[in-house]
Order: sequence, then C-alpha cells, then structure tokens
Amino acid sequence: MDVKNSFLNGDLHEEVYMTPPPGVRHKSGKVCRLRKALYGLKQAPRAWFEKFYTVITSLGFTPSNHDSALFLRFMGAGRILLSLYVDDMIITGDDHDGIESLKQELAHRYLLSQIKYISHLFERARLSDKKTVDTPLETNVHYTPTDGVPLSDPSMYRTIVGSLVYLTVTRPDIAHAVHVVSQFVTAPTTVHWGAVLRVLRYLRGTQFQSLLFPSTSSLKLSAYSDASWDSDPSDRKSTTGFCIFLGDSLMSWKSKKQDVVSRSSTEAEYRAMAVTTCEIVWLRWLLANMGVDVSQPTPLHCDNKSAMQIAKNSVFHERTKHIEIDCHFTRQHLQLGTISLPFVPSAMQIADIFTKALSASRFRFLCDKLSMLIVVALT
Repeated sequence: MDVKNSFLNGDLHEEVYMTPPPGVRHKSGKVCRLRKALYGLKQAPRAWFEKFYTVITSLGFTPSNHDSALFLRFMGAGRILLSLYVDDMIITGDDHDGIESLKQELAHRYLLSQIKYISHLFERARLSDKKTVDTPLETNVHYTPTDGVPLSDPSMYRTIVGSLVYLTVTRPDIAHAVHVVSQFVTAPTTVHWGAVLRVLRYLRGTQFQSLLFPSTSSLKLSAYSDASWDSDPSDRKSTTGFCIFLGDSLMSWKSKKQDVVSRSSTEAEYRAMAVTTCEIVWLRWLLANMGVDVSQPTPLHCDNKSAMQIAKNSVFHERTKHIEIDCHFTRQHLQLGTISLPFVPSAMQIADIFTKALSASRFRFLCDKLSMLIVVALT
C-alpha cells in the first residue's frame, strides 16, 4: 500500500518561509510561511515519520525494538504487523477484522493506492521497443569504468538505476544486475546504459513475476551464503551474496561488493559468511520480538568446506589472522548455537544468483528456488 503525497502530511516544528510559486498573487517583497512540510525540505521525511508514528501508536501499535519502522499490535483477536518503508507499507497478521479496520482508519487520514511501478519505469526510461531477454545480466561480461563513451547527460542513468534499486525490495532476481550497474552512477557510459536497458528488457518479460509467501510456511530460518572471488577486474574485489528464508518464504537477500580484496576464494567465502551471520542475528532478534521461537540454530548453508573449517577450528592462525574479526564473529555464533554450518553442493547453492551473471537455465532454476512465480491477474 502506498500513501499519496505522504511528505505533505508532516508538521513543521520550526518556521520555514518560501517565495510564492508562479501564478500566486502576493504583495511585493512578501513571502509565505509554510504550515506543513513540502517535498524538498530536508526535514520532510522526519516530519512525515513523526506524524505517522503519532497516528499508528494512537491505534494501539508499538514499534519493534529491532526495527523502528515495524509496528506491532497484539490483542485477544490476534496480532497485526505493519512495516513502513518511506511511504509504502505492508500490513499482515492473523487478526483479519483488525487489519480491515486499520486500513479503513488509515484511508480516512491518508490516500492509499497500489502503483504499477515497473510499467512507469519503462515510460521514464523512454523504452519504446518490445524486446525481452531471459536474464538481467549478460554472461561472461565484466564491466569497468572505462567501457564505452561517457554519457553527455548522466541524469537519466542515475534516475533509472535509483528506481531499480528500489525495485530490488520485491525483485531479488535483479539484485545482482542492479548491484553491477549501480557502481557506475558517478560517470556512466554508453556500455553501462546498455546494461541498464538489458535489465529493463528482462523486467518487461517478467513484470508479473512475484515472490510467493505461502500461509503454510514454517517459522524456521535458513540461510545460504556465497561469494564470487576476484569478480571485479578493476579492483579485484569479490562479491558477497546471501539469501535468508523463513520457512519457504524469502525474507532477506543481498548482492554486494566486498570492502577489501580477499587473497583466496576461501577468504571471500568466509567474509560472506560473516555478513550473512550478522543478518541472521538481527532477524532472530526481530522474530523473537514478535513472539516466534528461535531457540534452534539457524542453518547457514555454504559450499566451501575450507571456509566452514575455519569457523569450526580456532587453530588456523597463520591463514586467518588478517580476517580475525570475521573469524571470531562467525565462530562465536557457531559456538553459541545461533547458527549451524551444513554443507551444500555448489549446484544447489541458491545464493549463487546474487554473486554472478548466470546462464538462462541456471538463472531460471535458482529463481524457482527463491519461490518466485509468474502471477497474472484474471480479467
């Protein structure tokens, strides 16, 4: 659900003046004092959140201790969870009457709607052709800052890539491709723009693809961690990829270049394990805050046995002293029972989709493992 003109609802705590817009009759030398926040004010996002916080807490909701934008209400009829992301919200729970009542209450205060985000993205990119592709990123192509000719006006590139970043919130299948093209927003070239257009053409052919959250799914976390060593030819840094499931439902995912150069594939894999462990710890806290039992270790699947041995063996000092913090962090949570480390064959490593460009068959196989389905509305 989307709140229309959300930032206009915020109250200002300080005096802000503006020049009257064109077409407004006013006395010469006079300015207007704002009574409400406007888009473009640096305090507008905070003012909107404070306003929403006041409204939602007045309806009996409390913020989570581990995510200030997650609001919970536990009552005799059941529980309701509301997650807010800027002006978008997700409402779920087992109190169906309470959810409908909440929607009606919010509709009285804010204008709510659902938007066709991907379709609008095509229009903004002025993509008029009907071409589609099977994957968002071409295989065996490694992009560098010097590829192609610099764009005369990079603003379109930045706008579309920014929109794609937002879209990855619900489209994990484009996460790695967007991670790649977002590295060139400072000085994009014609080659980089071609990569962006490929992502859009992939979206054109898969715009009805959706994440499936089955109601029968269990409340047990499981995670997959992977790394692509030496994947960037410009700086030789590796790429981390992970995905975390709640039962059969994909809850969290990431594709990100590692901050430092790894000296081996094992080291790259271990750094990815540490990042994934951080996310697991936070999700376990969040679930516990919702009343979910998290007493059992969360399985973190890895396809690198050497990296797994580092976590289990505290003797490998010579090989691991330069990544000591990651080693101790992952090893600590393994010993505490926060995580377990089952081995998974590379062919079944789901996180592979977040680390590199894949063939169409491999990409489709892993999309299915992410519980992504084609959903077409019946008319």
